[in-house]
Amino acid sequence: MSSPSPTPVRAIYGFVLYLAAYVIFVVYVVWAYVPDTWLDAVGLSYWPQKYWAVAVPCYLCMLWVLAYPAWFGYIHLCTAPLDCMDLITDEFSQAPNRENIRDDNDTPPLADISISEVNRKLYLQEVIPEEH
Repeated sequence: MSSPSPTPVRAIYGFVLYLAAYVIFVVYVVWAYVPDTWLDAVGLSYWPQKYWAVAVPCYLCMLWVLAYPAWFGYIHLCTAPLDCMDLITDEFSQAPNRENIRDDNDTPPLADISISEVNRKLYLQEVIPEEH
């Protein structure tokens, strides 16, 4: 069973990721701000165009901004329509089981209640005739 507590392995992975993030950031800043003539003089001749130093962060920001509406739309596409029988019961439904209840004051175990039983409890009240 895994736990979120710190372990030496997690500490090492975290430290390596921390260092890698800083190295990648330094390489990015050097590529973005140092002129190509200086990079060629040092021997670093193959780099992508400087355009991508600005374009990639802009694209990533827009991807981040558009991710929420895209996820929202995906959830709506995956949701069953209101007349689908899967909204009432599906393969994960659990019928109420009263066998484990010893006393009427015990809390029943977690279960799904059928829609007909819900309607019966909510809307079908015993009608008492009025006396005239």
